[in-house]
Order: sequence, then structure tokens, then C-alpha cells
Amino acid sequence: MSLDIDVKFNEDNNSWVVYLKGELDIYTSPELKETLIDALDKKDGNIIINGKNLDYVDSTGLGVLISILKRVREKDNNVYLQNIKPNIRKLFDITKLDKVFIFKE
Repeated sequence: MSLDIDVKFNEDNNSWVVYLKGELDIYTSPELKETLIDALDKKDGNIIINGKNLDYVDSTGLGVLISILKRVREKDNNVYLQNIKPNIRKLFDITKLDKVFIFKE
């Protein structure tokens, strides 16, 4: 139960690129939320979450993503999910959150 978070700002597309490795669950979600809020406090922009090395997301993790989505949309930005593994994508499909988040290949 760990999550490595690497956040970098990309000036070219005005986005925070977030690389996640591990599990986004009840134990790791608060750290992600705090990291992303700190980033958005520094500079508003889109959030691009690269889930290539993300292995698991639970309901608490989904809640954090939804709260971040609400925050970025207040500034007309968005949250993009890319390289999401099929088992995690299925969770978004089942919960209909695939209609809310933008998935990129």
C-alpha cells in the first residue's frame, strides 16, 4: 500500500502532469489530494494523470479525483487520465465516471 507521486508543470500545455506509481486507496489518497491542491495553489492549470504505473484505485481514490476535477473546472480547466490500465478503466466505466473524466491514450 504505497503511492509514489511525481508532479511536474508543463508550460506548453498549461498542465500539471502527475505520474502515479502504486495504489490509490484510503491510505494514499490524502497525500495525492494534498499534493494536487498544493500544485493548484501555485498555479492553475489542467491536470494530466499518467496511470501507466498505477495498479489500483478504490472509492476513496475516486473521491479525490472527483474533488480535484471540481476544483480545476472552477477555473475552466480539466482532468485528463492517460495510460490507465484496463482494470482501473473498468472501475470508471462501472461508476459512469468515464462520462465525467477525459481519457487520453
